[in-house]
This record gives sequence, structure tokens and C-alpha cells, in this order.
Amino acid sequence: MADVTRPVSIFEQIRLVAGLRWRILRNGLRKKNNRLDLIGLIFAGVFSSVLVFGLSFAFYAGAYAFLSQGRLEWMALLFWGIFLFWQIFPVFVAGFGANFDFRTLLRFPLSLRAFYIIGLAYGFADFSALASVSWLLAMTAGATVAKPGVLPAMLLIVAAFMLLNVTLERLIGSWLERLLARRRTRELFLGLFVLSMISLNFLSPLMQRYGSSARPAFLRLLPYLAWFPPSLAGRALAAVTRLQPAGFLLSAALLLLYLLLFSALLWRRFSAQYRGEELSETAAPARAAVRPIAGKDDGPDRLRLLSPPVAAIVRKEFRYLTRNGFAYLSLLMPPLLILIFSMNFAGRHPTVGGRSVSAEMFFPGMMAYLILILMAPAYNSFAYEGRGIQIYFTAPLRFRDVFLGKNLMLVSVLAVEIALSLAMLAWRVGWPSAHMLVATCAAIIFTIVGQLTIANWSSITFPRKMEFGQMRGQRQSGMAALVA
Repeated sequence: MADVTRPVSIFEQIRLVAGLRWRILRNGLRKKNNRLDLIGLIFAGVFSSVLVFGLSFAFYAGAYAFLSQGRLEWMALLFWGIFLFWQIFPVFVAGFGANFDFRTLLRFPLSLRAFYIIGLAYGFADFSALASVSWLLAMTAGATVAKPGVLPAMLLIVAAFMLLNVTLERLIGSWLERLLARRRTRELFLGLFVLSMISLNFLSPLMQRYGSSARPAFLRLLPYLAWFPPSLAGRALAAVTRLQPAGFLLSAALLLLYLLLFSALLWRRFSAQYRGEELSETAAPARAAVRPIAGKDDGPDRLRLLSPPVAAIVRKEFRYLTRNGFAYLSLLMPPLLILIFSMNFAGRHPTVGGRSVSAEMFFPGMMAYLILILMAPAYNSFAYEGRGIQIYFTAPLRFRDVFLGKNLMLVSVLAVEIALSLAMLAWRVGWPSAHMLVATCAAIIFTIVGQLTIANWSSITFPRKMEFGQMRGQRQSGMAALVA
């Protein structure tokens, strides 16, 4: 009994959980779909590593040039770039990396400290964290080659900067998870987020018109950024290079103070999760309201030309579209994109290049880009079914009818979007020649039919469950993303 009740150290708990996760991954590879999913993720990782390694050389060259030429204050720009990427990129591709499932981990008898360390370690599994760590190591190598004496201080600064960033990233993710616990809040947040991201494309025309007056205002804001972590890291490195121990200690102390503050806030959030905090959309128990019985609808059936199963699927997909505020808002994307690209590259006064792109080139290129965007949901058409997907296996219907209904709804949406896009293109750029218009329309039809065939196979072979308006913890399966 003494061996059973002996306390288990934190490192032993972490080792056991890591070993269990490895066994789950290894046993899951016995399934063919999981192996293909892993192959897709490996290919995506290889393609992404090309970008990471390319930017690593850029950070290496930047750190080497700044230190060798005496431009020490410019090192803060490299730290700012990594800091912004580490904190902002996970919001764009939330859930692309490892997802920290608290309820799964709480099944094990972990201590709070082990729970905190595992939650923090999961932050290093994100793509943004791996890329940022690679860039920080490249900066360290460049600074060491330029001035070998800064290596010990550079290692301390980079280590503190990495811990600060991963702690802040996990803290922001935890706050977002709590803020977006309800569906309506998620949809409102996502709608504002998408609109703000689209509005960034108007910065180029605005900067060309008001850039001269905005530059002095930006320069006046720079001193206020000196007390943020990236600037403190750059100042600490500059102080070490100039042999100013007081400046290094002050900057390093402020950087550690930020780290302690973020760690305390993250410990508080993880403690709430550890004590059983449940973020759910389930409504509180209440007496059901008495509703009158709905009368029978004797009006004409607008889908009477379709078979009953196909018509039911079309109605269900239409209700899914109107209930999902984020998907409903995404229907505004094609006209807005045409407006943005036509302002920058086409029309009478393009803001990029100075020369307008002809309608013969702009029209087919823009339509191909829009089809690529609008066809993306088809590769995971069962994403929002949830538990309702079980009905497909118990109801007396064929999956051929299910895919027919889903494809008809998607084609209807595509027809409306293409019509709006054609009207926007005709207004902003003008019509192309007749043969180019006919060829583009024929290519659109061929592309839709061909992609729907592959998308149906991908949807039934590599499905991935998603939630309405949810940001974190969602991604397509690896093979579906690779095929798309």
C-alpha cells in the first residue's frame, strides 16, 4: 500500500500524460483516415517550414547588420515583429496547432502546478510559437556572430521573451474562450473581426492620400511604445552592447515584471479551470413557455420539383446558413473583395502600379479567386451537423440524396454570389469581350462540377466537426486542407 499512496512528482505526472498522448497518437495511426490526416499535416508543415526558414535568414541578417553597424535601437523592430506575429497570428488561424482540452486533462489526477505547466507547454505546439522560436534563435545566432560577447545576455533576454509571449498567448486564448462561450457573442465578435480585417485593405489608398500627415502623428506615438516588452528586450540588448549594466538590469527587471504579471493572471484562469469552471451554452433550467400549436401550411411547396429527402436537406442547409451569422456575413465578402481589388489594380484611378489592369485579365482572374473562396466549405460539408449526423445513418435515405441537397444549396449560393460579383465587376471595371466572358463562364461551370466531385469525397472521408461562430480549436482535417 505504501507504493500505491506515495506522492507522484510533477515531472512524473507530466511524463505520464505525455506518454499517454503518444500512445493515443500511435494507436490512432492504425486507422487509414488518421494516417492520411497525418500525411496531410506533414505536407502542410513542410510547406510552412519553407516560409519559416526563409524568414529565419532574414532575422539572422537583420540582427547581424544592426549589431555590426551600431544600430542597436533597431533590434526592437525585430522583437516587435515576432511579438505581434506570436499574438495576432493565432487569432487568424485559431486552433491550427494543438488544442488544449481542459476537460480531457482533468480526467487525470494532476496537481494544479502540473496542470499549469502542461497548459503552458501546449502553447509551444502552435505554429506561431514554433516559427517565433526559430526566428528568435536565428536572431541569437546573428547577434552572436556580430558580437560574441552578447551571447549570455541574449540567451537570457530571448528565454524571458519566449516565456512572456507563450504566457500572454495562452492568457489571451483563455480570455477569448471565456468571452466567446456563448454563440451570439462569438458571432458578433467574429463579424466585427472579419470586417476589421477587410477594412485593412483600404489602408493603402488612405496612406497614399493622407500618409504625409499621418507620419508625424506616428512618430509622436513611438516614445509611448518604449515601455512594452519588445522595446524593453531591445533596450536590454542595447545596454549590454554599450556596457551599461544599470540600463540592462532596469530593462530586464521590467521584462520579468511583465512575465510575473501575465503568469499570475494565467495561473488565476487555469485555477478556475482546474476547480471545474464549465463554459457552456446550455440555458439555465426554466419553466417551458406555452406556445400555440402552429397551423398547417397549405401554401404551395416551392421545392415540389425535388424529391422529399432532397428538399428537406435543402431547407435544412438554408436554415443552417441563416442561423450561422458568420457564414451569413461571409456572403458579403465577394463584392467587397471586388471593390478592394478594383480600387487597387483596376478602374480609372488604380492605387497600385499607376496603370489599370484591363478587363480581359482582371475579369477571369477575379472570378477564379472568388470561386476558390466560395468552394472552400464544400470540402467539409458535414462540419456543422454535430450530433445530427447520426440521423443520416438511421433515416431511410441515401447519402446520394444528402449530397445532392447540399450541393444544390451551395450551387444556389454560388449563383447569387457570382451574379452580384458580375454586376460589381461591370460597374467597377466593365465587361470583357464576348469570347472572354463565355470562356470564363464555361470555366466556372467546369470548376464547380469538378470541385464538387472531389469535395463530396473529402467530406465523407475526412469529416471535421465545427461549431457555429467558434474560433479556437477548429481546423479542417489535414488531408482535406491539402486536397482543398
